[in-house]
Amino acid sequence: MLLAFSVAPANSGDGVSEAVAAAVRVVRDSGLPYETTAMFTTIEGEWDEVMDVVKRATEAVSSRSPRTSLVIKADIRPGYTGQLRQKVERINEHLEQD
Repeated sequence: MLLAFSVAPANSGDGVSEAVAAAVRVVRDSGLPYETTAMFTTIEGEWDEVMDVVKRATEAVSSRSPRTSLVIKADIRPGYTGQLRQKVERINEHLEQD
């Protein structure tokens, strides 16, 4: 499964980068394949391990803020791995044909 999520303090007047860094640290330390962009972190793995990482990343942010925002989008496709990179590679192949 691929799961993209964004977790951040809500109503934070002091910025969010420190709390978001704590969440990304949880993802990084999980050992799962991941990619962080300006708005989301996408991780790849089995349901239970991915959801555990999201939970712990959310807890890392929640420990720094009384209110937390969490957005999740998942691509659940049993039997497929390596999709974090392969999906992008397939798109790039089409673009190279132009």
